[in-house]
Amino acid sequence: MATIFIDNRAYSVKDGQSLLHACLSLGFDIPYFCWHPAMHSVGACRQCAVKQFRDEKDTKGRIVMSCMTPAEDGTRISIDDPEAKSFRADIIELLMTNHPHDCPVCDEGGECHLQDMTVMTGHTYREYRFKKRTYRNQDLGPFVNHEMNRCIQCYRCVRFYRDYAGGRDLGVFASHHHVYFGRQRDGFLQSPFSGNLVEVCPTGVFTDNTLKRHYTRKWDLQTAPSVCVHCSLGCNTIPGERYGTLRRIRNRYNSEVNGYFLCDRGRYGYEFVNSARRIRRPQIRFGESISRKGEVVRPETVLDHLSSILYFGAKVIGIGSPRASLESNFMLRSLVGEENFFSGMSSEENSMVTLMINVMKNGPARSPSLKEVASADAVFVLGEDVANTAPMLELALRQSVRQQPMEKVKGLGIPLWNDAGVREAIQDEKGPLFLALPAGSPLDDIASENFHGAPGDLARIGFAVAHKLKREAPDPPDLSHKENLFARAVAQALKEAKQPLVISGAGCANEEVIQAAANVAWALCRREQASYLCLVPSECNSVGLGLLGGREIGAAFRAVKKGKADTVIVIENDLYRRADNALVDNLFMHASKVIAIDHLENRTTEKADVTLPAATFAESDGTIINNEGRAQRFYQVFMPGGDVRESWQWLRDIMTATGQIRATGWRSIDDVVSKMTASLPYFSGIGEIAPTHRFRIKGQKIPRQPHRYSGRTSMHANVSVHEPEPPQDEDSPLSFSMEGYDGQPPSALIPRFWSPGWNSVQAVNKYQDETGGNLRGGDPGVRLVHPKETEDIPYFTKIPGAFQPSPDKWLLVPLHHIYGSEELSVLSPGIAGLAPPAYIGSRNDDASSLGVGEGMEVILGVHKESYLLPVRLMPELPPGVAGLPGGLREFAGLGLPLWGTLSKAGHEQG
Repeated sequence: MATIFIDNRAYSVKDGQSLLHACLSLGFDIPYFCWHPAMHSVGACRQCAVKQFRDEKDTKGRIVMSCMTPAEDGTRISIDDPEAKSFRADIIELLMTNHPHDCPVCDEGGECHLQDMTVMTGHTYREYRFKKRTYRNQDLGPFVNHEMNRCIQCYRCVRFYRDYAGGRDLGVFASHHHVYFGRQRDGFLQSPFSGNLVEVCPTGVFTDNTLKRHYTRKWDLQTAPSVCVHCSLGCNTIPGERYGTLRRIRNRYNSEVNGYFLCDRGRYGYEFVNSARRIRRPQIRFGESISRKGEVVRPETVLDHLSSILYFGAKVIGIGSPRASLESNFMLRSLVGEENFFSGMSSEENSMVTLMINVMKNGPARSPSLKEVASADAVFVLGEDVANTAPMLELALRQSVRQQPMEKVKGLGIPLWNDAGVREAIQDEKGPLFLALPAGSPLDDIASENFHGAPGDLARIGFAVAHKLKREAPDPPDLSHKENLFARAVAQALKEAKQPLVISGAGCANEEVIQAAANVAWALCRREQASYLCLVPSECNSVGLGLLGGREIGAAFRAVKKGKADTVIVIENDLYRRADNALVDNLFMHASKVIAIDHLENRTTEKADVTLPAATFAESDGTIINNEGRAQRFYQVFMPGGDVRESWQWLRDIMTATGQIRATGWRSIDDVVSKMTASLPYFSGIGEIAPTHRFRIKGQKIPRQPHRYSGRTSMHANVSVHEPEPPQDEDSPLSFSMEGYDGQPPSALIPRFWSPGWNSVQAVNKYQDETGGNLRGGDPGVRLVHPKETEDIPYFTKIPGAFQPSPDKWLLVPLHHIYGSEELSVLSPGIAGLAPPAYIGSRNDDASSLGVGEGMEVILGVHKESYLLPVRLMPELPPGVAGLPGGLREFAGLGLPLWGTLSKAGHEQG
């Protein structure tokens, strides 16, 4: 610890910080623009000036930039010195000379960092009387809007986009006060993290294009803490709603998970909540005495109808979902019984999730948070295209490759907060990152070495690396010279690392790949050194559903076909995405009744006998468990319209209607959690995630609406001139009102980051133990899965044989896409426009053998079905292996990988 003096008062601060960082952590207000807690200091804006003194006798002092000055022991500064204040006021006036007077029409208005800093420095009148510099704005695609005239040249955008996120299509052009931040030409930003420019930019240069389409002022957004549902990482978010429409998603800081950033799928995939395909009313599609086919009926009528179907002794099974909350899945399990509950995952996915959980629980390797991933100094990615299946992992890995070169920086005596100095010292040097994947990856540009192979060959590489690290691990036979060299290089890099990391997951749909990754991570575990093993399941609550249990979906199909079940209840799951179409059709043929509870129309709800409208994540409360085993709570942002209810509430009402429970005992989600933890002790930690719905601060709830929220008394004037009572929330300590406790709530309940004088996202500084550190009271979430310390490591021993190409068939492997492979986000217009059309990826010489080239069509034969697809040449694919875009509707139920035949269109197949 160091002792510094601020305006003649002593303060203790951590060693190795800049003065700006230290002062903000202590709660002082110093204006700044170019500095960012995740990207540190470059000294570009000169706005954070303070006066520094040599000692207590020095009365003159000198102006220094606090972001570029170390907070060393004995440092003496003044923030309130008149000369320092005057300097800061002059700087802001210079920065504002070319800034337009367009606050009333600027999308950033109301949460603009520039507005906050201008007010903080006292610059309230403009004296500049000349023509302002003007630019032509660019079309940057569906996510980010561009307005360059508002730029103050802080350089944050290019520092994040290029230096931090690795993007290459946004740059800085020209010089002096004509500097231009944009692309060489119009076109959508290629980086999957481009949306962070909206929050990184301190002005309105980069704003949210999706919000612009249904714009509302930021102070009129009703918000609540939430969790992203578009992959398994569990990034924390703040959704915002107005007039029953979800308007945007913003990042919610969690230092252990997503920190300050989100990927574009997580930020812009929200518009499925507003989709025209939303189910708003219950429907009974058969039973003319109840309603005509497709007719909308009242919830009470549907529940009466269901009570006649689900009579005592009825053979009922339930099919859960990895995109539904833990509470909803548990309620379904309670309704049908443990033995009649099925996970809703395919056989392959169910096996992989079960395997991942067993690996995390029974092995010594720790499952890392994203923060820990970023701190790893050697990484081996085995079979998982993380850039497309879990994009924030890519962002973390781009920071991890800087860790090993940082040792050189420390030797040079450059403080790590001096970003310009650090990058100058490191140049293009990168730490070890090895990729073993079926095809190319967006991470190829920072990879030390790549290996491409069929899933079985990737597993063999993993087993070989483990054996080279620990002789007790099994050794795969007959490796090629190339495979041996790659395995040796990986093993050497991991062995020399201080914090080695192995990443794998469900991307290849191959259990042996996961087993091989586990062997590598376990082989690295020694008494003096731990290792990280990051496993990536497919969906947001795959781990939660795996912990809850339940057989795979194929067992449900067999139970119905054999007559062991006649009624099926499906929650938030399109069965046609989980299994072959013929198998699902067979289920509908043999089941007497299928009851679907979902929020979007899909092929399953179209065929269901009864459809109940479910709430989305933005309209419900619940718990999901991310890939590392961290349970996190998301909260309802707004009350849904129509007859929409949360899935667990529909199931509770069904259980009440059939006499299984009394509704009074399951009134709130806390009651469900209490029942769940009582019957399933390994979920006991879920009760600690967040305060119960009875929690109050000074007798008050936490308001979802900011204190500036406007128009409340006129929002429903078209219905009644009387202001309606706000909805009552029985599931959380949050209120649907602006009234309530206006201080800082516990971290799990923070609905927005705001502090007096800090209206922008930079207000998060006021909620942290120290700037860039944990939220006060700890970051949200509780880890439920922990590694097992053991000397007797249970290595996997089943090693697959080497892949042998077939002369007349191709092995079809899934190729994932950040835009298009995920079921919900693809319903957002911006993301749908970037999703790839159906195609087949082929190695160049394999395509040549069929007589086809780029863009030409082939006929794919699989499962007695034929697909006419254009060819996309992918030279990195292994011989005999072809790729299909995973998750696309056309291929969702195929169960890749599998074998298929290819022939040139217009010729006989085979």
